[in-house]
Amino acid sequence: MVAFKEEFPYLRTSSGQLFEFSRDWLHAAITRAADEAGYPSWWLTDHVTESIAFYLQLRNDENVVAFNQLSQTVRYVLNAIGYKEIVPHFTPSPPPISISLLDIARHAGAGYELAFFDLLEKQIAALVATHVDNLQLCSLQSCVKHLRGAKTWTRACDALREEIVCFVRERLTTATHFRRLDCSVR
Repeated sequence: MVAFKEEFPYLRTSSGQLFEFSRDWLHAAITRAADEAGYPSWWLTDHVTESIAFYLQLRNDENVVAFNQLSQTVRYVLNAIGYKEIVPHFTPSPPPISISLLDIARHAGAGYELAFFDLLEKQIAALVATHVDNLQLCSLQSCVKHLRGAKTWTRACDALREEIVCFVRERLTTATHFRRLDCSVR
């Protein structure tokens, strides 16, 4: 992946996974830490978030920044502005990985549910192997309509939607029985 100079560098986790920086994600992580430290609705969250975003934009000579380095930078800023009690609570996890179920269905072909489930299983296994801890599977309704070849929603669509959700739950339950993985299907 290449980060363009006018954009933020990508962030790399210790497992090697790359993700894009998001102000909303960082803002939520700082808000969570401040709340846990006893500062609900902390007035400096926006300023710290923007300071870190500005810092990342200045690092335009690098395409990738280690996630640990970003975390250390946020901790340094919190210490520097006199809020060291928030630092122990700042334990951000990488933002969620988003996978389009519709893209998987298109790759499988219209009406090929078996191929879809096979591709979905492989995708889930690959993500679990990278130790992702937050997964979003999106475009479920569009995926179901594509697989059913339906223009309008039907009872058969309801049944397939439930089958997909149960399939994902089963695969994630068996694949991640020793660690936490948050997953949403929408």
